[in-house]
Amino acid sequence: MENKIYSQKYNILMVLMASILVGCNSDGPEIEQPEKIYYDQAQKRMNAKNYFGAIESLEAIENRYPFGVYAEQAQVELIYAHFMNSETEASHTAAEKFIRLHPRHPNIDYAYFMKGLSSYTRDREFLTRVSDTDLSNRDISGAKESFAELTEFLTRFPDSQYAPYAKQRNVYLRNMIAKNELAAADYYLTIDAYIAAIRRANYVIENIPNSSENYRALKVLEVSYDALGYSNLLDDLRVVININYPDQESIQKSQQKSWSWNFLNNTKPNK
Repeated sequence: MENKIYSQKYNILMVLMASILVGCNSDGPEIEQPEKIYYDQAQKRMNAKNYFGAIESLEAIENRYPFGVYAEQAQVELIYAHFMNSETEASHTAAEKFIRLHPRHPNIDYAYFMKGLSSYTRDREFLTRVSDTDLSNRDISGAKESFAELTEFLTRFPDSQYAPYAKQRNVYLRNMIAKNELAAADYYLTIDAYIAAIRRANYVIENIPNSSENYRALKVLEVSYDALGYSNLLDDLRVVININYPDQESIQKSQQKSWSWNFLNNTKPNK
C-alpha cells in the first residue's frame, strides 16, 4: 500500500516537472527551425558567391522539407544558383520543374525567363565564351530553343520586369540564327549548289523577319537567280532590293566602282 502511494506521488511529481519545463520553454526564446537555418545559410553562401554551397543548402530544404515555408522559395533560388554556378542544364531543368509544380506562383515569370536564358548558354562552351569564335558558324540548336522559349515568355508576360532584357536577348539571337543560316548559304554558293543556297536565304527572309541579315539573304538570292538564269525572278528581286535597301545598294555600287578604278590604275601597262 505504501509503495502504491509513493508511486502515485512520483507520477504526479513528474507531470508537474514536465509542465514546468514546457512553461519555461514557451516563455523563453524561440528555437530556430532547421529549415530556416538552411535557408539563411544558403543566402550567406550566395552573397559570398559560393553557389555550389548555396545549392547544397537549397537542395537540403527541397529534399527534407518539401512542404515547408521555404520550399517554394528554395526551388526558385535553385534556378538562379545553378545558372550562376555554370550548371545551365540543371538551371533549365529546375525552371521546368518549378513551372510544372507552381504555375500560379508570383515568380512564375522569372522561371519562364530563366528557362529561356539557360537554353542559349548551353550552346556556349567555355572556350567559346572566352574566345572570339563566331557562333554563327557553330551548331546553335540551343539558341533556336532559347529564342522560342523567350518568345513564349514575352507572349505570356509582356509586362514582366525581365521583358526588356528578354527582348534585347531575342534581337541578338535572331541575328545570330540568321547569320548561321547564311553561313551555310555562302558555303553552298562556293560549290555551285544554288538551290540549297536559295532554301537557306528564303528561310531567313520568311522565318526570321527583321533580322540584320535580310539584305544579305536577298543578295544570296540575287547571285543564285543570276547563276541559274531565273531572269524574271531576278528582275523582281532587284526591284525589291532597290525599294527596301536603296542606301546599301548605293554603297555597294560605289565600292564596286572604286575597286574597278583602283584595279585599272594598278594594272596599267609598263612604259
